[in-house]
Amino acid sequence: MGVPLYQAKAEFFRTLGHPARIRILELLAERDHAVHELLEQIAIEPSNLSQQLAVLRRTSMVVSRREGGQVVYSVSVPEVRDLLLAARRILVGLAEAQSDFEDDLMVTGR
Repeated sequence: MGVPLYQAKAEFFRTLGHPARIRILELLAERDHAVHELLEQIAIEPSNLSQQLAVLRRTSMVVSRREGGQVVYSVSVPEVRDLLLAARRILVGLAEAQSDFEDDLMVTGR
């Protein structure tokens, strides 16, 4: 018997639960990047980047290929881009709702 979908979703979101992994996916959603390019964009140690890429590879969210002497990473499924955009829209909406709520508090004095 397979894993229930809700458990698989929870594991999926746990994979996304690290700022470096989110940043890696954001960059790869724009275009494929070589490891040295990722290091230039993300302020982490090379060994930490390697660990985070390994997590994303294990879950098949990213794939790698060799080009000459470098390893290039890309997003494995285009829906990852959609998910990142959806997260941005959700966060903007939540921030606006929070701002509206705080404005209402100031007006009513509560």
